[in-house]
Amino acid sequence: MAGDPVAEKAAASVLKRAVELDTARRFTESLVCYQEGLQLLMEALKANGQDENRRAELRKRAESYMSRAEFLKKHIENEKEAGKYHEKIEIVANSIGHSYQKVLGRFLDEYVTKVEIEDPYVRSTHQVYNLLRLSELLVGSCRNLKSIFLLTGKESGNQQDMLDELKQSLAKHKVVLAVEYSSTLHDREIRLDNGWIIKIGRGLDYFRPPEGKFSLGYCDYDLRPCHATTVDIFHSSKVRSVSNK
Repeated sequence: MAGDPVAEKAAASVLKRAVELDTARRFTESLVCYQEGLQLLMEALKANGQDENRRAELRKRAESYMSRAEFLKKHIENEKEAGKYHEKIEIVANSIGHSYQKVLGRFLDEYVTKVEIEDPYVRSTHQVYNLLRLSELLVGSCRNLKSIFLLTGKESGNQQDMLDELKQSLAKHKVVLAVEYSSTLHDREIRLDNGWIIKIGRGLDYFRPPEGKFSLGYCDYDLRPCHATTVDIFHSSKVRSVSNK
């Protein structure tokens, strides 16, 4: 058969995942998969230039998936404008593949200039490391990022020193980290000033400890097993500012 069977197989896998996410009403994730799958399908379509029957079949599949992707895109935009968008993700205990990039990455763009994090448990060393990982993602994905605001609980020990070091490092990238403390805080959410609000039941600390410093998952959070938690995603044109409480 003429064409690129590798591209076809990859497209089929990604588009299958898109349909699964679509069925689960995880629409923003589904849309990303539809777009990636369609790109792969178009590559396969170009490679099948000598087989008109195969080209017709792939073109029909592409049109069907493209139609669904366009519908989802409009649906998401309409729900955002109406202030009704809500998406729920269940992270199963011991599952992998839930790094901050996977959970948050699709919402990070050039329109994000400020990120507000409300999490009572950014206190111990590994919890501040979680904030560091998130900060790396934000700096790498949001080219116009100016500030990160953290509201968390106060802990005796070296919490302040660790956060000060992160603050100095972010300043080198022209990002200001402001930290405030609360003894009554219980909410856990991340607010982006492009309107997206992500509430994670366990906050940033939903990963299980790695088995060792030289075990898979120590550096790559996609390979690190997770605790069970729920992620709720909303969109609002008016993002509440915790710094104005």
